[in-house]
Amino acid sequence: MSTDRPRESGAEEPDIAADADTSVEPEDAAVTESDSGDAAGSQPLRLRNLLIVAAVLLGLDLLTKTIVVATMTPGKPIYLIGDWARLTLTRNPGAAFSMATGMTWLLTLVAAAVVIGVIRIGRTLRSLPWAIGLGMVLGGALGNLVDRLFRAPGPLQGHVVDFVAVGWWPVFNVADSSIVCGAILLVALTVFGFEPDGTRMHRQHASSAEGEAA
Repeated sequence: MSTDRPRESGAEEPDIAADADTSVEPEDAAVTESDSGDAAGSQPLRLRNLLIVAAVLLGLDLLTKTIVVATMTPGKPIYLIGDWARLTLTRNPGAAFSMATGMTWLLTLVAAAVVIGVIRIGRTLRSLPWAIGLGMVLGGALGNLVDRLFRAPGPLQGHVVDFVAVGWWPVFNVADSSIVCGAILLVALTVFGFEPDGTRMHRQHASSAEGEAA
């Protein structure tokens, strides 16, 4: 007489659902970790936008300087809004606020280094706001670099043409304005978490937190 009893169906079948969950979890984690990278890689490179902004501002800077040098005389300002806003031709051998007036050659090398650095960064840039900000810095740096290379008294010693005076602020030009505004934009992008690769820092943190919670 046989004493074997049929086994329960639940004991024979492996826990397929549990195994499936275990195998899927690492894949889900990998996808979560790569979300930010995929989002950044899907955006177009922005070097072209950077160069367009820089070229427009460089052209505007050179044009305004050419007009001012041809039509104005140093020491004879043109008043626009009383004494508060005026055009006055000056030649600055130093940096902003007339600092380092005896180190024009060093400022020329610094400007050249800035130009090279911005172009290198721009080759991998995917954020349009970052491209605009760096393009403004590049255009301004090139504008003043042209003055230092080609204006009197000679190469690497050229004096920058300034002509805009507003209130108590030192006399400046289009290139100076481009550099300052571009720098402010880049600082704001950094503070608010906008990355050069087109992503936002707080979104990356949120994705990571969601992946860990899952």
